[in-house]
Amino acid sequence: MEQERLNWLSLADKFAGDGDPKGMRACAQELWSLDPASMDGAAVMAEAALYTGDIEEAQDLVEEILRARPMHLRGRLVQAGIWAQSFELDKEIPLLKCIIAEAEKKLEALVPDEPYHGIVLRALQKAHGWLADAMYLAAEPERAGRELLALSNLMQEPEDKANFYSKYLFMRNYREEGPRESKQAAVKYGELLGAVPYQHKEVKRLPEKKLRIGYLSPDFRQHAVANFVAPLLKKFDGNRFMVYAYSTGKKDAVTKRLQSGPISWRDLRGRSPRTAARLIAEDGIDILVDLSGHTQDSTLPITALRPAPVQMAGIGYMNTTGLAAVDYFLSDETCLPTGDDGPATGFTERIIRMPHSHLCYAPGYVRELPPAASEAAVHRNGYVTFGSFNNLAKVTDEVLLLWRGILEQVRGSRLVLKGKLCSIPSGRKLLQQRLSRLNFELGRVELRPYSPDYLEQYNDIDIALDTAPYNGGVTTCEALFMGVPVITMRGRTHGSRFGASLLVNAGVQELVVENDINYVRRAVQVGNSPQLIGAYHSGLRANVLKSPLMDIKGYMHDLELMYRGMWHRFCKEG
Repeated sequence: MEQERLNWLSLADKFAGDGDPKGMRACAQELWSLDPASMDGAAVMAEAALYTGDIEEAQDLVEEILRARPMHLRGRLVQAGIWAQSFELDKEIPLLKCIIAEAEKKLEALVPDEPYHGIVLRALQKAHGWLADAMYLAAEPERAGRELLALSNLMQEPEDKANFYSKYLFMRNYREEGPRESKQAAVKYGELLGAVPYQHKEVKRLPEKKLRIGYLSPDFRQHAVANFVAPLLKKFDGNRFMVYAYSTGKKDAVTKRLQSGPISWRDLRGRSPRTAARLIAEDGIDILVDLSGHTQDSTLPITALRPAPVQMAGIGYMNTTGLAAVDYFLSDETCLPTGDDGPATGFTERIIRMPHSHLCYAPGYVRELPPAASEAAVHRNGYVTFGSFNNLAKVTDEVLLLWRGILEQVRGSRLVLKGKLCSIPSGRKLLQQRLSRLNFELGRVELRPYSPDYLEQYNDIDIALDTAPYNGGVTTCEALFMGVPVITMRGRTHGSRFGASLLVNAGVQELVVENDINYVRRAVQVGNSPQLIGAYHSGLRANVLKSPLMDIKGYMHDLELMYRGMWHRFCKEG
């Protein structure tokens, strides 16, 4: 009977992995009939209910399971999943930590070939994955990264190892890291992936041919990256370039707006990396641009197969891919200046530098933008309001201490933090505890939940404070467009100079500083000058609209010169 029980549990895990809750329920019925006292059938049924959104059923079953068997592994894991659904981080996180410790201890006592070993292993993998998600939501990316690395090490298939390792690499961007260390970590991704690339020996090297440019992304939709891709798909030189868009993500209204135009659109959803790469190769793409890097739903497993003879990464990711199959990385003279080779040593790719911004902010295809406020908030309120609408995972304790110092030196000032973490009671509690530990006056800090009208809420902010070392991207652009000055600190890596590039190209380079002391000093200087704040709010949008940051024509001219130079180099080197 024990072997039969283990077989049904293993089959239930397979159905769970396949996303088949109906199959899980069938296994649960068999387990119930076989041994109702074990509570395994109830636990599998509860897990299936969790996946189908039947939370009340799942909770009722879990309570029954834990009354009978308080330490039931799957039952406790489902309880953690229920708390994850309701965003009860203060309950979910400690439970998942206990489950991981218990599962690790059980694995040590089991022989890998034993059936129960696989069941415990899968529970451990799930717990690490859920804990990584919880830690990221709780604004603790370092701990989320550790869970993802542990999960990668536990996976058995190379593609699974590489997938979770890629997520781990993304988390590393949230905290300070040296270029060489970053590069070494990224190179391992390519080794885990083990992709065998196309060779392209048959490609005709014609320097002046009409080039086929392919853009590969999961984010041709309502997404931050969409604010920067419209020029690529809408404003290219049709006499010299043909453009193909390869979409691997969901479709929405933004997708429809982006795909209308003189481009060839390819929907690659559900395709394996090998099949997707073959379709790209069959289109005869000359230069493929990966817009995802190591972000969510990465397309790098496709890019690693080198479906195009020349490949570039950038725009959607701020760091090296680590892949030998990617030839170039798009940057600019502010992020990675010519002659400043230190930060460039963190890249496996050759750096291509735009003379102005490597990003062109074109938000009109994503949403209709509201008008900027006619006057700064300070003139209505009588006090200065600083704010950050960045992902709170980007907010380090070091940055919070700088913000506290700013508040202390600008009399009566307030700080608004807005994000998903502020939308849930447990998240607000965690953030308030963190602020208290850093000696903030909580009465001067407002925690605002995420809301669709976040752009309009910039009218409540006098000065936006950028994060470091992971700067804001589209968040900074949005603040500037809404007339809000942004204070940023130029760091030592490409990712920590995003803010500097955006501000320099928006024409407000005076808001860029080089160190902590000057960051506080500049914020205090602006904060203590309501007249200066008012001048920014009244004139910033008009200046940004005329700046290189939003100069679509100039941006595409420079980018297409880069493409032609890359192709000439390919032809010459052949």
